[in-house]
Amino acid sequence: MHTHTKQHSVIDSPYGPLTLVATDGMLSGLYMTDQRHRPPEESFGERATGILREAIRQLDAYFAGELKEFDLELSLDGTPFQRGVWAQLQQIPYGETWTYGELAERLGNPAASRAVGLANGRNPVGIIVPCHRVVGAAGSLTGYGGGLERKRRLLAFEAGGTAGGRLF
Repeated sequence: MHTHTKQHSVIDSPYGPLTLVATDGMLSGLYMTDQRHRPPEESFGERATGILREAIRQLDAYFAGELKEFDLELSLDGTPFQRGVWAQLQQIPYGETWTYGELAERLGNPAASRAVGLANGRNPVGIIVPCHRVVGAAGSLTGYGGGLERKRRLLAFEAGGTAGGRLF
C-alpha cells in the first residue's frame, strides 16, 4: 500500500494566514483560520519550507491583482460528484459569479443545487478552486467555509475593489 507524503506551509494573506497542504508534492489543501470543515492540524503532515513554491508565487500574484487564473496541479480528495463540482468551480471566470442552480445545471442535474452547495462547502482548496464565486439564487452571499465576510471581500476584490484592511 502506497503511503502519501504530506507536508504543509503557512503563508500570510490579506484574508489571514493560509495553510497550504501538499500530498506527494501536489497542492491538496488550502485552508483559512476558523474554516468550517478544516481538517485537524495533525493531518497536514510536517511543516516544510520551499514546498509549493509555485502555489505561493501564484497566490502572491493573485493577491497583488496580477493573476486572474491559477495554473497548478491539484490533488483533490473527494467523491466523484464532489470532484465534478470542484472541476466546474474552476470554470467560473475571475470577477464573475454563478449560482448553485447554474452549477447544478452545468453538471447535468438541475435539481442538485443543494448537493452542489454541500460539495462546494467541502472544497479542500479554497481561493484557487474558487468556491467563493458561487452565490444564492438572487445573488445572495450564502454559505462560505471561510466565513461570509471573507467571501464578500474576495468578491469585491475580484470585482475591481481591493482586499481591504486585514480583518482576521
